[in-house]
Amino acid sequence: MPQAAAPSAFPSWLVPDWPAPAQVRALCTTREGGVSTGPYGQLNLGDHVGDAPAAVAANRAVLGQALAAATPGARPVFLQQVHGTQVLALEGDTPDGAQADACVATAPGLVCTIMVADCLPVLLAHRSARVVGGAHAGWRGLAGVQGQGVLETVFERFCLNVLAQQEPLAINLEAKRAVAADTMAWLGPCIGPQAFEVGGEVREAFCRGDALASASFQPQAGGKFLADLAGLARRRLQALGITQLYGNDSSAPWCTVGNPSRFFSHRRDTAALGGSGRFAACIWLD
Repeated sequence: MPQAAAPSAFPSWLVPDWPAPAQVRALCTTREGGVSTGPYGQLNLGDHVGDAPAAVAANRAVLGQALAAATPGARPVFLQQVHGTQVLALEGDTPDGAQADACVATAPGLVCTIMVADCLPVLLAHRSARVVGGAHAGWRGLAGVQGQGVLETVFERFCLNVLAQQEPLAINLEAKRAVAADTMAWLGPCIGPQAFEVGGEVREAFCRGDALASASFQPQAGGKFLADLAGLARRRLQALGITQLYGNDSSAPWCTVGNPSRFFSHRRDTAALGGSGRFAACIWLD
């Protein structure tokens, strides 16, 4: 089950239960703690979903205060996520709103902040504590093009930071496998396999380069399938050599659709209520 061990006054927030180095800090917000109302209640962090801008600003301040309480000076960097594969290396002057679906950070206090409301947030940490990263993995970004999706792309950047003393041309498959062996991933809440109905084109996008990915799709009436998004992400991470996987195991407590009091869900709420908020998974160096 998702572990709640809040760093602040919000007991439903999640803290990854994983053996990351002490310098690595991470959390995942829930609906608890903000001022938004209606389908955005309470802690909506998305500024693009129709919520009142003042409420979003207040909610982001709540998150910022919680992060700063854990690490003085910590700052969440919010991306403009577009269901793609672009990765951004965070710098001290990186503004909010840069277009990317993943990011990495090497400087203390720069918080990789991944917003979701059914898509899968993936956090990465390396045993050396040289770099952390986060990715927004909806099905489009996860599938990518010809097997190169958002997880493969962020891991490429991850390797460059871990192996910073090596020449880029020397970073071969063997070197990447060594990095992967010392990398761990935490998968946050997302739409679960009992709720994520997709068309045949989604199945084809994953099975085209990996026939065994078909195990993550259960046939339904009318040519539809129930897809295991977290399971598909685990396959992609394992293919990279990352076997230390934590968090979302595709069980019901991790499903955003099935836990309305805890998580926002675009698929559950937008049609029924007219909108949905966004929660965030965050990782940074202390």
